Amino acid sequence: MIGCGFVASASVFALMQSGLFTEIVLIDADKNKAEGEAMDISHGIPFASPMKIYAGDYDDVDDAAIVVISAGAGQKPGETRLDLVNKNVVIFKSIIPEIAKRNFAGIMLVVANPVDILTQVAIKLSGLPENRVIGSGTVLDSARLRNKLGEHLSVDSRSVHAFIVGEHGDSEVVAWSSANVSGVPLSEMCEMRGHYKHKENTAEIATAVKNSAYEIINKKHGIAMSVKRISEVIMRDEKSILPVSHMIHGVYDIDGVSLSMPAIVGADGIEADIPINLSGEEALKLKESADSLKKIMETIEL
Repeated sequence: MIGCGFVASASVFALMQSGLFTEIVLIDADKNKAEGEAMDISHGIPFASPMKIYAGDYDDVDDAAIVVISAGAGQKPGETRLDLVNKNVVIFKSIIPEIAKRNFAGIMLVVANPVDILTQVAIKLSGLPENRVIGSGTVLDSARLRNKLGEHLSVDSRSVHAFIVGEHGDSEVVAWSSANVSGVPLSEMCEMRGHYKHKENTAEIATAVKNSAYEIINKKHGIAMSVKRISEVIMRDEKSILPVSHMIHGVYDIDGVSLSMPAIVGADGIEADIPINLSGEEALKLKESADSLKKIMETIEL
């Protein structure tokens, strides 16, 4: 885990409980901070599975299965994720080359924001194959969406299948046209449960999902569960379908930009893109989302 802020400590805590790893190493520019977090979390090991949790340095990435990068300036109230770009690109320029110098053969998971831009920055700076660099993307946004839909319909959110695609941020797109509850189209399910104002309800839910990130500015537990889930899928080679941020080539006329689309994720990272049905309007919004990210990428000097 590189970077030891809120998100990192919550993520390491979730990973410690998961029993997925035998060792978790924390790296931070402030070694004392990394040592303090490692010590605090390792005191819970007697209640979990045997493992080592300690503060280390970049040499520890050599034999790591996953390197999670959460280092970066946090988002301040009133600041958009994209305002963070320049601050965090500078931080990545100091981190990624250090990893590239080692024999890292695992998966790089970017959690810092703006995650799509930084995933693409990480791909360029690391020289790793594109499939092995992924961002947490809209995994959390899609979970929030499923949670809200589950509440709205009074059904288990695990039976709700719905994705948010595009940028993890203000231009994200809810793929309403492919959303379903155990195979039943969403609009049909809504009517079964007594909801008929589809337009108003979907707009309300989409806004609530998008704005929840700004409401929980020190958000850490939701993203920690996302980091745990993505790590689980990689370590167990589950081949689960997750809307992670990764390099897109030729999907919906998008090429050479990193953003979230459903993909099969396993031990090798991204195995394949999953074609998702979007309406004409959704596809247009996705293209706009990709174009806005592309414009920002063009302003970054690497």
